Amino acid sequence: MTTTGTSGRSMRLKLMIAVMCGALLLYLALLGRTAFLMITSGRAVAVALGLALLVLPGIGLWAMVATLRAGFAHQKMARLAAADGMELDVSTLPRRPSGRIERDAADALFDTVRDELDSDPDDWRRWYRLARAYDYAGDRGRAREAMKTASDLHRSPQGDQ
Repeated sequence: MTTTGTSGRSMRLKLMIAVMCGALLLYLALLGRTAFLMITSGRAVAVALGLALLVLPGIGLWAMVATLRAGFAHQKMARLAAADGMELDVSTLPRRPSGRIERDAADALFDTVRDELDSDPDDWRRWYRLARAYDYAGDRGRAREAMKTASDLHRSPQGDQ
């Protein structure tokens, strides 16, 4: 894919994220307004439901902010790993008709990356690579755990060393 194609795809993705966040904020505002109207109605049941309903916009806002912060952190780590030559190159691995990497190749990649991590377990870049390898192998839960470890190590005082 060309740089222009990647740039256009990236811009569309950012625009879609912005639209979805805007839609969520509008929904949360309307939900908060409904809760406020129920609370100010003066009827006991409506007030109780309104107070309970008021919790949902807070949870939704927290979830959106947490997701965006994690996404920005992961993007930053991806840029830094690529700049250090630590991004996984999967361009030569065999793929299924769906485009996913074949399981045996993904497992072999994972084994290689896991061995690298064993040699330097305090390097966030190694954990980032492990998270990506888990993702390519289809293990999303472990990929998230490894990415969280990478993020925690990256934020630590010695993270950029």
